[in-house]
Amino acid sequence: MSKTNVSGSLLRRVLLLDGVASGATGLLGALAADPLGALTGLEPGILRAAGMGLVPFSLLLVYLASRATLPAWPVWCVVAMNVTWVVDSVLLLTHGPTTPTGLGVAFVMAQALAVAVFAALEYAGMRRGATVAVA
Repeated sequence: MSKTNVSGSLLRRVLLLDGVASGATGLLGALAADPLGALTGLEPGILRAAGMGLVPFSLLLVYLASRATLPAWPVWCVVAMNVTWVVDSVLLLTHGPTTPTGLGVAFVMAQALAVAVFAALEYAGMRRGATVAVA
């Protein structure tokens, strides 16, 4: 027997909240990249690409949140993607192709902090959730 499935209300709630926040941020970036770029000093192409990537990611999160139990590996992948997003956000500010305004720095850091919190809560939900033995 192996422990491959996990369930738990904390995990489902965090995945759903992450999905809603990712979807809203994705739509903002995809649909308003030019005005958002002008305000933040961030490259509109980067904002648009990130936004378009977040939309399917958010749909995956909402789908995972709707499952009573799910294989652990997709959630671990979500945690890894969220950690990668945080690292990439810091790299964008320190080594990116644009020079963000103060508002741009605040925007990137705020969403990076939110994503870090989601990653930590998803990790906690994985650790705290009930594992279901699968033959």
